[in-house]
Amino acid sequence: MSEKEHLIMVLKETQSALLTNNSMKLEHLSDQTIHSASIDQHTDSITIAVIIYSLSKIISKKDYLHVKNWDLSVKKINALINLANSSLEGDDFEKYTSYLEQLRKSISNLSINLKPYIQDVLKKASINKASKIYEHGISLSQTAKLLGISSWELSEYIGQKSIYEKQYNLTLNIKKRAEMALEFFS
Repeated sequence: MSEKEHLIMVLKETQSALLTNNSMKLEHLSDQTIHSASIDQHTDSITIAVIIYSLSKIISKKDYLHVKNWDLSVKKINALINLANSSLEGDDFEKYTSYLEQLRKSISNLSINLKPYIQDVLKKASINKASKIYEHGISLSQTAKLLGISSWELSEYIGQKSIYEKQYNLTLNIKKRAEMALEFFS
């Protein structure tokens, strides 16, 4: 599956998850997208991951219950996702990027009362997704640059996490490495 097809599929699944208020599905889609974004380091993929993750956090905190006309907001967000998908399918990347920015602004403006909270969610989502990209081996400064955050913000967040305890970051003990070397040269 090409990256373009993957993004179209992710955006369609996002619409479905948004309609059912499925925050877990949204978070999974965001993680899936950030994995791809780590490989190609394309800012639009990263923007999608941040948007989806932000929506998952808003829904999981039940803040959508405090958003006046939540259903209308979901329809507007899904309409923008449709437009972004159509632009992507038609290879109009300029419009696609524009719709993603409109989508981000639409989320920022969900509610006047929640605006500071939503801005905070978007900022934290960017930092969270940056840490995921960093886990994939992209340098701290490059990751911070991709997401438009400071290296300081990212390093502070990473310092609070124990990402180095992930299974794929662990090395084998000396005995096991020696056995593997002997087996390789035999």
